Formats: sequence, structure tokens, C-alpha cells
Amino acid sequence: MEAEMGAPTFWDNNDRAQKHIAKLNGLKKSVLPVVAFRKKVDDLDVMVELVEAASGAEQETYARELNETASAMVKELDALEIASFLTGQFDKNNAILSIQAGAGGTESCDWADMLFRMYSRWAERCGYALEVQDVQVGDQAGITKATVLLKGENAYGFAKAERGVHRLVRISPFDANKRRHTSFCAVDVIAEINEDIAIEVPENEIRVDVYRSSGKGGQGVNTTDSAVRITHLPTGIVVVCQNERSQLKNRASAMSVLKARLYEKRQDEQRAEMDKFYGEKGEIGWGSQIRSYVLQPYQMVKDLRTGVSTSDTQGVLDGDLDRFVNAWLRAGCPRHRNKDIQMED
Repeated sequence: MEAEMGAPTFWDNNDRAQKHIAKLNGLKKSVLPVVAFRKKVDDLDVMVELVEAASGAEQETYARELNETASAMVKELDALEIASFLTGQFDKNNAILSIQAGAGGTESCDWADMLFRMYSRWAERCGYALEVQDVQVGDQAGITKATVLLKGENAYGFAKAERGVHRLVRISPFDANKRRHTSFCAVDVIAEINEDIAIEVPENEIRVDVYRSSGKGGQGVNTTDSAVRITHLPTGIVVVCQNERSQLKNRASAMSVLKARLYEKRQDEQRAEMDKFYGEKGEIGWGSQIRSYVLQPYQMVKDLRTGVSTSDTQGVLDGDLDRFVNAWLRAGCPRHRNKDIQMED
């Protein structure tokens, strides 16, 4: 691919050249870290020989340096292994993440708002840019629904681990009697589809409604009919976007999300595995949760798919989700599927 870049006609088609460079850079990100790590392993072999050849105090010094170097490489090896699981067709794409409040009324709306904050913090930790596309405020507190776009390398590959129902158990701040309440929210994640995927949406199959944006907004956002809601009539899929001041920009963003959802639905139907992306969430209530966040009477967050748990509930709600995401990716890998992957704290 690098040799092709040296061809005299390489830049004749600028779009094709840019895609070629982007693909090459993606391959380098996958290959070069492995090559660099192998070189470090070769250096360790040399250090082992030095330890074996030395004696006395010199041997102890070399052995100590060998142990420190090897220990420092463990975290790097873990990251390389996790990256090797991201082999899906769209794992490298941006992710469209939606949060929907479920059973629990005001409690669930507040829980949805907490999840919105958690994923915002997680995106910040991962270095992803977060673009809010739609937020629907609850009647009394929190939010009923939110849709955000996570922009970054492998955003969908990691975020897809969060698809499912999330359950919260706590003493309700809205209950004067301080009783314990259980709330549910559903999280859906789909990949942002790029222009290489051809999804045609005829105009006669959609209904476009425009209205005034709600919620917080600056000059021009809440004073014009800039918000756009697109309904796909054959499937009933509804997409809303109201984060831009321009109605045209909101429509373009909404169409992009709609195409992504239609593509996911088409893939599900072709594989005859509707539960892979949509059925996995099930009803937003009892018996369908993938993760429980218990704040009372004890503190624990446990992923029911992998068994991974931690008592650091505040850390999780502040966006420390890597332990759950990585364990889920390992659980889906053939060489890990039958192994015990439970990790405490």
C-alpha cells in the first residue's frame, strides 16, 4: 500500500487517495504496536542472558531490572489482546448510543440522567468526542431519552458491550419515606454507517416533522423550528436530532442515524438473529438486565453476563467501565469463551 502511494497517478482521484491513506493508517495502528512489543520481548531475552551470565550483586541488579520491565509490559500486552478482539466489520466506526428510561417513572428518568453522565465521563476517559444529538427531559427530573454520537477509533467496538438493560437499586431521593427503589434503563448502541454502505431511503417512506428545539439552548437554537424528527413508515423507526441551529444539519444527522438503524435491522433479518442487537435488551424491566448497580443496602456493580463485579460504585458511575467492556470482549472470543473470567475489583 505504501508503494502504491508513490505511483504518479495516486493523487489523480483525491477521494480514493484519502481513503487509501486512512486504511493504511488503520493497518499501521494494528500492526506496528505488535511489532514494537515483539522487539521488547526480544530485549527481555537478552536481559535473561545477562542475568544468567552475571553473579553476585550484579546479577541481583539485572534480575530486578528484568522483573520491573516485564511487569510494565503486562498492561501493554493486555491492551494488545483487547485490540485483537475488535475485528468486526464496523468496530472501528463511531458509535451512536441511545439511553431510554424504562420501568420506574421519575426514578428511571433520574437513572437515565446518571447513565448519560456515566457514558459522558467514559467517553472522556477513552478520548472520544461526544456529540449530543437529542435529549428529552423528564417531567419531574432527569431525562426520558438521550442519543449521543461517540467519535473516535474503535468507538463502536468498545461501546457495543454496553447494549442492554441496566438496573439500579438505591434509596430513592424522591421518596419521603426513604424506601429502596429499583429502576431500569435500556442502552442501545449501533455503528455510524459511512458512505461506503449503500442504504437507500425513498422519500415516500419517511415522514419529516420539524419543531422548536427543547431543553437548554443558545441563541437561535430554541427560537426557530430547527429540530427534526424522521419517522420511517415501513418499520416505525423514529429518529430525532435537535443539537444544531440549522434545520438542514439536523436533518442530515437524523438521516445518518436512520440509515445506521436500518442497516442494523437489515443485518439482523439476514442473519435471522434479531436478538443479537435488539432482542438482547428485551423488556426494560425485571429479568432482562445485563448489569446491576446496587447502592443500597450494600455497594456493588455486577455484570450478569460475565460475572465481573466491583464495590467501587462511584468509580463506575464516574465512567470507569473498562473492566466490564474488556471482560465482555474476552467472553466473546473463542479462546476465552469457556474460561473463568471473573474478576473482583
